[in-house]
Amino acid sequence: MHKHQLSVSLYLNYFVHGIGLIILTQNMQALGQHWQAPLATVSYVISGIGIGRLLAYFILGNLSDRFGRKVFVNLGMLSYLIFFVGMAVVTNIQLAYGLAILAGIANSALDAGTYTTFIEMGGRQGSANVLLKAFMSAGEFLLPLLVANFEAQKIWYGWSFMLAAAILIINGVLLNRQQFPAKNQSNSDAVVVGQQQSKTRRWLATVGLAGYGYTSMALMILYTQWVSLFATRTFHFSSVLAHWLLSLYSIGSITGVLVIFWLLRRGVAETKLLVAMNSGSLLALAVICFSPVASVSMLAAFSFGFTAAGGVMQVGLNLFIKCYPHIKGRITGIYFTFGSLASFTIPLMTGWLSKQSVATAMRFDLLVGLIGLAFVGLAAWALHMPVTLNQERQRINHIDRQIVRLLNQRFDTVTTIGELKQQQQLPVLDQQREQRVLQQVAVKSTQTAHTPYLQAIFQAIMHNSRAYQTELHKEDMKHD
Repeated sequence: MHKHQLSVSLYLNYFVHGIGLIILTQNMQALGQHWQAPLATVSYVISGIGIGRLLAYFILGNLSDRFGRKVFVNLGMLSYLIFFVGMAVVTNIQLAYGLAILAGIANSALDAGTYTTFIEMGGRQGSANVLLKAFMSAGEFLLPLLVANFEAQKIWYGWSFMLAAAILIINGVLLNRQQFPAKNQSNSDAVVVGQQQSKTRRWLATVGLAGYGYTSMALMILYTQWVSLFATRTFHFSSVLAHWLLSLYSIGSITGVLVIFWLLRRGVAETKLLVAMNSGSLLALAVICFSPVASVSMLAAFSFGFTAAGGVMQVGLNLFIKCYPHIKGRITGIYFTFGSLASFTIPLMTGWLSKQSVATAMRFDLLVGLIGLAFVGLAAWALHMPVTLNQERQRINHIDRQIVRLLNQRFDTVTTIGELKQQQQLPVLDQQREQRVLQQVAVKSTQTAHTPYLQAIFQAIMHNSRAYQTELHKEDMKHD
């Protein structure tokens, strides 16, 4: 199994998925004109995506535990391909609604096969799954710019659908050359978390995380569907600036993914990330909803993308799977089933609210964000556990892996330095250099009590580096 090549294909699917998530909302006016229907009807069609997810998530999640992941990734790609090609040319509202349902099924199949695959490939602390959001955000960033350019140039809106279809066809060939990992492998950290929770706390965590599955999706859907119209109609921003608020949200999302990925790789607790990010997203959303200043709205749009869409939903899923590590597909299905409820209900609710005003529809997102923060708080409280010996040993193991990798790099550099010393006929021991190293250790140590022990460790490292250089020199002399 070539993990790198398989990962690239899986990530590319989520670039297309990011396009699929917003392609209907970004083409709302063009589709309305093509179908000769009002925006409320287009919103109704978009709700079909949620229906597809509702129909498929739980079923496909369970089946992926039983039959493996590859078949469902392929099912998702094929369903999306039909959706993109069909939606570009369809004129019948009922058929369009059916294609939207198929897009929801495509989303469900991809999630059931992909999130579980990355965990079974050994992605440390779910960080690989968080990167999926970066590729989704890349698609969400590029599509609004493409749509705005098509509108300005009066180019057929359907080309945005056809581009996504073409990428899927190419990636389908690449992906099916790869072998997937064995299903239902369990991460030792996840097993520990699952075993340490009491039944009551696990159920409370389940309620909190399932509820967050709904609100996290609702928060993003509502923003991406209405922010452009909200900005133009409420604050009278230009069309380009209104679309730019969505692109800035996507840039913030990509930045957030990279930061969360970095934090997870360094062992930051998922519960702390969930609470911090949801608090920040609520504050940023309040600024967007009530500030008529373009520069402030742009900064808030970036911040909202960073906190609400920077992979934090994937963090919630990783945490949920840790509670039930032996049924990853089923838990993925449950989590995203609640997200699909949001996909179905939010367009309907905001479509009704938009009849009062677009501002009312957009500001409804504040209530969603507040409820989401409450769910996250419940999950964080339920999952709070005292530190255990096994957990701390797991942290030590993670740190040790990093130390070994860095020492390998150091000895590679030592080899180069040894060769340069031989060329310049310099001795292996450089006493002044070693003293400077020990002084730097003292300066950089954040704990004074640790300093003499750190210096002793570095003395041992330098002693072994000299021995290694000497041995390399002897080997070279033998060859000569």
